[in-house]
Amino acid sequence: MQKNLAPTKGNLMTAKNTLRLSRQGYEMLDKKRNILVREMIQLIEEAKTVEAKIEETFAAAYRALELANITMGVKKVQDIAHSAVFEDSVSIDLRSVMGVEIPVVRADTPLKRPSYGFYDTSSALDEATVKFNEVKTMTVRLTEIENAVYRLAMNIKKTQKRANALENITIPFYEQVSKDIQNVLEEKEREEHTRLKIIKRGKEEN
Repeated sequence: MQKNLAPTKGNLMTAKNTLRLSRQGYEMLDKKRNILVREMIQLIEEAKTVEAKIEETFAAAYRALELANITMGVKKVQDIAHSAVFEDSVSIDLRSVMGVEIPVVRADTPLKRPSYGFYDTSSALDEATVKFNEVKTMTVRLTEIENAVYRLAMNIKKTQKRANALENITIPFYEQVSKDIQNVLEEKEREEHTRLKIIKRGKEEN
């Protein structure tokens, strides 16, 4: 940003053009910020819903697990738990929201049929398995949301900072520069006009 611009028509055009671009830039940043804020608010609301559902499902899962421990025995339940399939289906992609890369976390849907046999097991264990699988799926979604909210918040902060710089520094500066140069040029034009009138009057008198 130039602090001292000579009062010329060329510099006036440059200042006005910079002012126009700065205003456009501010409008774009303000639009981006509003879109990101709306997206973040929606995700925060969804996160609250998912967290509440996880808490509720966890409670149901542990109740079912306790009942399975009672009816089948802790050792039997532990043996079955050790036979669970290792989870390695989680993958991460990206989507863009106004240039901000947001993670999209995916995981395979758990099989509806348990990995263990039905001999010598109970419906409580089946219920616990279903509920813990539901928790896993919701936890993947919650992780995705929390990461997205963090990235959005950081970008909103950066966008706000840039918008503030344009609104409070750049735009006022070039508004004042344009006004000052315009005033100087108008004053020079009046002086030139007055000088020409004096010259013309002098010629007429002679």
